[in-house]
Amino acid sequence: MKPDDTARPTPSPLPGQPQSGARMLELVFPKDTNYHGTAFGGFVLSLMDKAASVAAVRHSKHHVVTARMDAVDFHLPVRVGDALALEARVIRVGRTSMTVQVDVFRENLTSGEQQLATNGTFVFVAVDLDGRPVPVPPLG
Repeated sequence: MKPDDTARPTPSPLPGQPQSGARMLELVFPKDTNYHGTAFGGFVLSLMDKAASVAAVRHSKHHVVTARMDAVDFHLPVRVGDALALEARVIRVGRTSMTVQVDVFRENLTSGEQQLATNGTFVFVAVDLDGRPVPVPPLG
């Protein structure tokens, strides 16, 4: 059979994937933990920054840079074998900046139980290819 050379339509977002939001799921392995057996804060912050940046890019349709992390609160420890379910959404928009709320849930994969483990806000600036700030659309 000959491959189909016709153009394929751009896939639409997955259900539950808003254009100003993002979801991620990450497993916690021993390499991600400290000597107490709980996830390193820096590991969790890195995941939060990734999820937040996806939400910011989806909203702005531009490259983004992290400008600030605000009020990150660690509520519950996360252990090896837990999953981290992250939900990020743009909650405020300035001229070139966006504030993104990120909630991180500790999930037991066998029971499906989720508990809020960490949350915080991140500020991103949309930039052009030369790194200059560019305007972003309002929240719709």
